[in-house]
Amino acid sequence: MNSERKLAHIEKIENLEPIPNYDRVVLATILGWKVIVRKEEFHIGDKCCYFEIDSKLPEAEWSEFMRPKHFKVKTQKMCKTISQGLALPLSAFEWDEPEDESEVTSWHNDSLRKKLEQLSIGDDCTELLNVKYSVEEDNIRKAKNPDPNAKYNSMAARHPKLFKKKIIRWLMKRMWGKKLLFLFFGKKKDKPLGFPTHFEFIHKTDEERVENMPWVLENKNPLTVSEKLDGTSSTYILERKKRNKFEFYVLSRNVRQMTPDQKCYHDDNIYWEMAFKYNIEQHLKDYLIEHPKMSYVCIQGESVGNVQGNPLKLKENQLFVFNFIDSNNGRIDSEVAKPIIESWGMQWVPILDTHYIMPDTMEEFKQYATSKSVVNPNVYREGVVLRDYNTGLSFKNVSREYLLKHNG
Repeated sequence: MNSERKLAHIEKIENLEPIPNYDRVVLATILGWKVIVRKEEFHIGDKCCYFEIDSKLPEAEWSEFMRPKHFKVKTQKMCKTISQGLALPLSAFEWDEPEDESEVTSWHNDSLRKKLEQLSIGDDCTELLNVKYSVEEDNIRKAKNPDPNAKYNSMAARHPKLFKKKIIRWLMKRMWGKKLLFLFFGKKKDKPLGFPTHFEFIHKTDEERVENMPWVLENKNPLTVSEKLDGTSSTYILERKKRNKFEFYVLSRNVRQMTPDQKCYHDDNIYWEMAFKYNIEQHLKDYLIEHPKMSYVCIQGESVGNVQGNPLKLKENQLFVFNFIDSNNGRIDSEVAKPIIESWGMQWVPILDTHYIMPDTMEEFKQYATSKSVVNPNVYREGVVLRDYNTGLSFKNVSREYLLKHNG
């Protein structure tokens, strides 16, 4: 699993292939990605700065050519082939030397190109180049720190009538006003807390893309394959406290959702909606009571439906579990965990294969990602997630065709 995604990183041109009937461009292989580049711009073995799909470049001299695309890097179909990402030579980050010769030394020391050239293959340059997610919501939802306005929004949600008054709305438009109101009406529970870090086996859910780890093609161990669902990551933990007391955690990817009315990134708090719909707290409590030596139990899944544009075309919000974790065993094999979850009236993500062997080529594996969804056979799935429960290996294969259709 990842911590924070690298949107821009230094990589090497692994291969260059001609594109039939197109003489001015070629298809470059970078890690496991296929990217269209200008002919003669690169040679095999050259270093480049690779920008992943979902990136938004800053408005700068080196990125000006991306203005017609609003500086966003996406999956595209060009020259009758699919291109994912953007590759730039390090020379693209140079600019004209200053006219004043006395400034040459300081300019050279601060040169963006020089800083990039000092990086090694695989190094992250997302922050150096000021690259963000192309979707603004993702910049908030996937940020390391919770939304700074979340505690004020939570305070307002608890006092809906009061915070509709004109003077209160006026104060809420000013930071000093928000702070003043919080002194009188705020509570400790309004302040959003980050994802807890004191649970040994529980981590944020964010699988690495297979294109960034092409070496997995050499792994011929049987893997468990499940359908990847396009929704929002949801985590539920019950921790045993002293004197038979328990603490219940409801979490999005980065933030603890303290109350059902806490503002989140969706129209309604789908995380608590799922907690109530499936009676999750009670099921986890029953499990800990049955296992008195365990200190915590956790389920993690994908809440789907009225989020991300409802790509599965579902009539109601649903939770599909993909992780079952307890303090004694860590993450439990899906074949063992699935019957437990289903006995609670909940759903496990569709398991497609339990003995899948990786193919020899990335292209064959990418084609495997594209197929109809098990959840709704009338639409295509986002992709697949693969796991080796013996080694902890876990990664995802997102369908290129799905990304093309959903503007990814």
